[in-house]
Amino acid sequence: MSYRSVCAPCVYEKVIERSRFIARCAHAASEEEGKALVAAVRAEHSLATHNCYAFIADRVGNLMRFSDDGEPQGTAGMPILEVLKSKNLFETAVVVTRYFGGVKLGAGGLVRAYAGTAAEALAGADIREYKACRDLHVSVGYEHFDALKKFLEREGGIKDVAYTDKVRVTVAVEEEKAPSFRAALTDYMAGRAQAEEGASYWFPFPVKADDRKRR
Repeated sequence: MSYRSVCAPCVYEKVIERSRFIARCAHAASEEEGKALVAAVRAEHSLATHNCYAFIADRVGNLMRFSDDGEPQGTAGMPILEVLKSKNLFETAVVVTRYFGGVKLGAGGLVRAYAGTAAEALAGADIREYKACRDLHVSVGYEHFDALKKFLEREGGIKDVAYTDKVRVTVAVEEEKAPSFRAALTDYMAGRAQAEEGASYWFPFPVKADDRKRR
């Protein structure tokens, strides 16, 4: 299983009919984190006319929240949420701030403004593919370390190396590939390396530009 999300906060700004729109996107792995982003933006832009938002704060799309923050119902929060859904983003929050410039946009104009600002902000955000990973701690004698390094250059990345009575290497492996990785390691090293399972976690892998366009 994997999912896509914004990995790092980003800010995007544009002016539409003299109104200033500022979108802030961030990773939000819980409702508390989503609300914290909204609170931070409201504190920073306390004089803004509106701070509208939407977030999907879980990995499957069950925890969704949005707010029009005083704009006509359905013209801000929901359009932002639809952008998140259309881009298949999870654990992601977007707040769009508006400083009214004196020109009314109408319901349709507001929908386009909020959705467009959110979409353009996300287009420039650092989107990553989060995959379930597990650490494997591999122990090997010094005389076999070069062979292990050759295997890992082909099969997986080294996170850490500790030198004690043996060489202890921590390797990050995708959860679903861990059994086959251990089998391949045993075969390649002819049983001269021992692997123990470590912590499991979600790791953000970079997404190629072409892959982003296909989603």
